[in-house]
Amino acid sequence: MSDDSTTECLLFPELFSKPVVAQFDQREGSSDGGALLLKAADGHYRLVEELTACLQDQRQAGKVDHTLQDLVAQRVFSIACGYPDGNDSARLGSDPIHKLLLGRDPIEGLDLASQPTVSRFENAVGVKELYRMGETLAQSVIRRHAKRLRRRVYRVTIDLDPTDDPTHGAQQLSFFNGHYDSWCYLPVMGFISFNEEAEQYLCAAVLRPGNAPAAVGAVGLLRRLIRILRGHFPGVTIRVRLDGGFASPAVLEFLDAQSKLEYVVAMAKNAVLKRVAAPGIDRARKLSESSGKTEHIYGEVDYAAGKWLHRRRLVIKAEVVRAPEKDPKDNPRFVITNMTQSPQWIYEQVYCQRGDIENRIKELHDLEIDRTSCTSFWANQFRVLLTAAAYVLMQELRLRAAGTACARAQVLTLRERLLKLGARVMVSVRRWVIHLPTSFPFLPAFRLIACRLGAQSG
Repeated sequence: MSDDSTTECLLFPELFSKPVVAQFDQREGSSDGGALLLKAADGHYRLVEELTACLQDQRQAGKVDHTLQDLVAQRVFSIACGYPDGNDSARLGSDPIHKLLLGRDPIEGLDLASQPTVSRFENAVGVKELYRMGETLAQSVIRRHAKRLRRRVYRVTIDLDPTDDPTHGAQQLSFFNGHYDSWCYLPVMGFISFNEEAEQYLCAAVLRPGNAPAAVGAVGLLRRLIRILRGHFPGVTIRVRLDGGFASPAVLEFLDAQSKLEYVVAMAKNAVLKRVAAPGIDRARKLSESSGKTEHIYGEVDYAAGKWLHRRRLVIKAEVVRAPEKDPKDNPRFVITNMTQSPQWIYEQVYCQRGDIENRIKELHDLEIDRTSCTSFWANQFRVLLTAAAYVLMQELRLRAAGTACARAQVLTLRERLLKLGARVMVSVRRWVIHLPTSFPFLPAFRLIACRLGAQSG
């Protein structure tokens, strides 16, 4: 083959006993055959429909080829399948599965929206619409789990956590952040979990400027989530877990003012807190010298920072970390709380359980929630919400995968196992038939998830 040959045909003449020809000629084929599960999951959430209802269409009706719901669905399903950028629209335009996901004829139907159409769409959304979309996302997730649990919930836990979103262009409100040593945005993610369940469900994703303190917007976000939760679960106990960046007077005063709300909020160490923890550190150091291992001591004090209106309970973990061939290191940790249990139980059984949030945020980065390359800040916030919606659908697939090999899989693994499935679409008079490989290794899990989402065995 010459270098200027087309890529529609590839020849491997010497790999096997006969020459192998690979031809890219399956116009009815798709590599995303499993994406039907996303459509089925959205059928239970109605997330695409409800997010679309938050938008206003300012276009001239006679010039519209793609409805707002089609555009939202195209972006959400594409992101979930691994196509986070608007430029991917050109490559997916005639994909039969992606056309089918929009309710179009997979062969003869109109192609997907082009990249210019997607870009205009993303940049046309206003601030009020984005606020409504954020509230709708939270409402949809909470309503879904209220129905799933039949409202038999005695505790809901809210976790907020910021993350960095590095920027590489001239995006609005991108600033240099010394902590992350980069130009970035600082989005904050909100998750909820129910009773003793391990899964933390995404319910909020708010983009913020790169120089925003961690606590900026936290009170408003908490107020919104608590209001929605109270509407679906009257009288439920709400537990809030936050890291040290949220330990501002405004956040703590807000939490103290809520009824039936427990909180644990980490606090950064300072000179005063180090002095308070010193006796515990001395004891932990002696234990560590005796055992040759890392040791820790728990304690508590009533503490008030300079700007606090009153004292609060402060749990202290005085720890000395010992590693091979390294000097012992003092590692005091502090948590503010209004809970009454023992310091050790609060720290280990409540605060430390929020550590899994890092895995959820890593999954969001795997879905490329940081693909915020639009110049407009609000267009980037829109992208963040679309990615959040895609992640919510992926979490729904994982929930439906209970009892299978995919039950605790990361979202990238779910995509590879369930969505990235070679398919050929055939059209008959009465139906569309999707031919999938018989050698599919995750067929039992796929079949079970599909049935749980409403498919019928035939």
